[in-house]
Amino acid sequence: MFETVVVATDGSRSVARAVDCALDLAAKFDATVHALYIINEGQVESLPERLHSDVRQALDEQGQEALDAVLEANDARDEPVDLETAVRVGRPAKQIVGYVRDIDADAVAMGTRGRSGEHSFLLGSVAERVVRTSPEPVLTVRQLD
Repeated sequence: MFETVVVATDGSRSVARAVDCALDLAAKFDATVHALYIINEGQVESLPERLHSDVRQALDEQGQEALDAVLEANDARDEPVDLETAVRVGRPAKQIVGYVRDIDADAVAMGTRGRSGEHSFLLGSVAERVVRTSPEPVLTVRQLD
């Protein structure tokens, strides 16, 4: 039923449970997990041009740390699953859904809140857009704190 599961990560605390759920789902179905980090181009473009290079470098480093956390979570499992990592640049929801289509994934797992801030809505804006536009099922996982 599930051969490929995408887990969208931004390195936030909220996504840690989504990573665990994606790895559990993949283990049950002998699926491959694709950990996906999106560099939000809007974060760079909205700043003065002299800062673009430094901010882009910081976002690249943040992305590597987020993907490393997924790799570490998988390595800590008794039986790690097949895991691939990817980075895309653009608007997060659009890139997540595009990646799902590009690799013909069977499901997406993601946190309900990301780095853009906690608020009282049921879903964060990226999660809401992915739920509304994804061609595949989306597992949204809330943080329990």
